[in-house]
Amino acid sequence: MLNLIDRLEQLARVGAADAPDEHAPRAGRVLTVSELNAYVQRTLAADPMLQGLALRGEISNLKRHSSGHLYFSLKDESARIQCVMFRGQAQMCAIVPEDGLRVVAEGRAALFARDGAYQFYVESMRADGVGALFLRYEETRRRLLAEGLFDAARKKPLPLLPKGVGIVTSPTGAVVRDIQTVAARRHPGVPLYLAPARVQGAGAAEEIARGIRALDRLPFIDVIITGRGGGSLEDLWAFNEEIVVRAVADCNTPVVSAVGHETDTTLTDFAADVRAPTPSAAAELAVPSRAALSDQIGQYRARMSIAADRRLKQSRERLSNLTARLNAVEPRRALDERRKRIVELRERLLACADRVVPQRRAALTALEARLATLNPSNVLERGYAMVSDEHGRWLNGADQVEPGMTLMIRMRGGAVRSSADGVDLDEGSGTRAG
Repeated sequence: MLNLIDRLEQLARVGAADAPDEHAPRAGRVLTVSELNAYVQRTLAADPMLQGLALRGEISNLKRHSSGHLYFSLKDESARIQCVMFRGQAQMCAIVPEDGLRVVAEGRAALFARDGAYQFYVESMRADGVGALFLRYEETRRRLLAEGLFDAARKKPLPLLPKGVGIVTSPTGAVVRDIQTVAARRHPGVPLYLAPARVQGAGAAEEIARGIRALDRLPFIDVIITGRGGGSLEDLWAFNEEIVVRAVADCNTPVVSAVGHETDTTLTDFAADVRAPTPSAAAELAVPSRAALSDQIGQYRARMSIAADRRLKQSRERLSNLTARLNAVEPRRALDERRKRIVELRERLLACADRVVPQRRAALTALEARLATLNPSNVLERGYAMVSDEHGRWLNGADQVEPGMTLMIRMRGGAVRSSADGVDLDEGSGTRAG
């Protein structure tokens, strides 16, 4: 491969002998832009110095197109060049290109005539280490991950309908306009509050962190959006700074991170409560759709009406059942029934008394007559006597009398005390003498 000095010496030796390019611009001729670009393109393509090059640099601002082509920059400490790697070469690439990766890219330098863009067409690529910025990114990520700043348990849910939405971004960028447009379309009643901050360059991280903390202290802000448009790793670096990541992690208000495009990932994305692929998507997440809320309220109202009707019907049926049961055991009704029962029993008692009392009186009269017949006093009146011992035990026969026993003889008009001198028993009973 010729170096630049060799090439210049070669051109100096053979320049006069070379045939002139018939398409080369001549002095005084007015060219179109297409003619000039075509000439420069042919000139670069004909230069062997620009073919089969190998460039060492760090990948930045990598974009993967839906066609499969890769677009990125290769940079060193003082310069950068735009690069293209077409789908065929990208599919055969031995590594997975990422922002911050140091590579050696082989290919050719040429001009894209349509845009007049000088760029490097990459045909193959191999790793050449990791860039210093990417190493710093990984070191910070691992350290904050170990502290738990990215834990899912720290994530806070977004409010259904925020009183206000805070925004931390550049006041002049497209992010603010995108969020305003989406918020006005979805729910114009939700106010937006901007904490302006630079999102790139020296001091940007401090301004972003200060804006987040300021909005977090306001009671009328329920969610905060912070972010910026896409860019290279260097462009997005403010959102990788530890001061911003900690401000997001320490925020009491839910934070939506909307940094770059969908393929861009910063440390702020890991610490935020929700990560949105774009600022517009962040507005979609933070600001609810008024139409959707109205539909949801309508559905809730219909469900509540159905539930209320069902509950009212059930309550009415239960009230009817309880009324029937109460009527069945109503005290006044029970009292009336008891009174009726008492009247019936009284009537039955009186009827029974009218029937039974005369019967009982007749029976009593008969018993009184029998009792009078059997009354010992009446027997005594007829001249009989009743004999008992001195202890009052009645003696029914002579065989119960012992000679010498003291006897009490009761007869009409009184009683006589006597002593048994002897006992004469009836014939066949024998005689006991005293």
